[in-house]
Amino acid sequence: MKAVVCYGNGLVKHEEYETPQVKPGTVKVAVKAAGICGSDIPRAMENGAHSYPIVLGHEFAGIVEEVGQGVKSLQVGDHVAGVPLVPCHQCVDCLNGNYALCKNYSFIGSRQQGAFADYVVIPERNGFKISPKINFEQGALFEPSTVSLHALRLADYQPGGVVAILGGGTMGVFALQWTKILGAKKAVVFGRDKGHLGLSKRLGADAVISTLDEDFMERAQDITDGRGFDYVFEAAGAIQTMYYAFELAGNKSTICFIGTPKENLTFTPSLWENMNRKEFHMTGSWMSYSGDFPGSEWKMTNERFANGQLFFDPEMFYQTFEMKDAQEAFNLFKGNRKVKGRILLKN
Repeated sequence: MKAVVCYGNGLVKHEEYETPQVKPGTVKVAVKAAGICGSDIPRAMENGAHSYPIVLGHEFAGIVEEVGQGVKSLQVGDHVAGVPLVPCHQCVDCLNGNYALCKNYSFIGSRQQGAFADYVVIPERNGFKISPKINFEQGALFEPSTVSLHALRLADYQPGGVVAILGGGTMGVFALQWTKILGAKKAVVFGRDKGHLGLSKRLGADAVISTLDEDFMERAQDITDGRGFDYVFEAAGAIQTMYYAFELAGNKSTICFIGTPKENLTFTPSLWENMNRKEFHMTGSWMSYSGDFPGSEWKMTNERFANGQLFFDPEMFYQTFEMKDAQEAFNLFKGNRKVKGRILLKN
């Protein structure tokens, strides 16, 4: 088969690769669409993978082509979205349904062969059967959708509040959609990129605010009549937006950090004191799993994509390439070139 093989430090080749073979309890998936996300970049460009050579790719969808002995929930021809986490299912965290916290896990496209290839072999439980109404591009977005929905769960999200989403990228637009689907009174997206803000508006944001505008904080306060937001979801992973979260949060509100910072955070006493004075709650969110693996986040994504409540827009992907042109796609991340969102690879 052909696969996109990463040798580290920006060296990516589309070449012949050994076709993986099914084993008992696994299925072979013919990959149709797979996304390059931000976590793939350090693996490919900064020698950040666990080993080399490696076939990356953890956000993917395809068709089951072969099933191994003992597989019961899937059959040849089923359309599936890939569930990248492979937890041990035996530790205390797994037994409590906290699969993302498993310390004995593997991960498709990071610790084992991923989906930037013609085929990938995965455990039966890691092939999530999707509705035939859902296209493969949507299937490749299941993982970011479920990550955003998982964040709402951890924030104990309740309907009727006013929500701020910091960052209009893939995670941000899914967080936006889930807050609206689940009953937000008003949802506002903050960002710097005009394209992202326009996409957020099309996908249902009640307002979009550019943080490049000098008066953006005043505009935000006007929306909430000076009370601040009931929920703040930080989806950019940028230092400045994490600071903004402390300012935008209202009294007794909840802040959830979906993004992860790449630099040290240093808080001034007055900024940090917001947490004391407003008595807001703060949590982080990691991946997307809950009881009955992979969890209700995956089931809800399947249901809402199928019934049209969860929207797909081609602009959720920055660009689309054929799998054979993956080197060109990864080259976009070299130097100071700004890639705004995920890149889609298609077979």
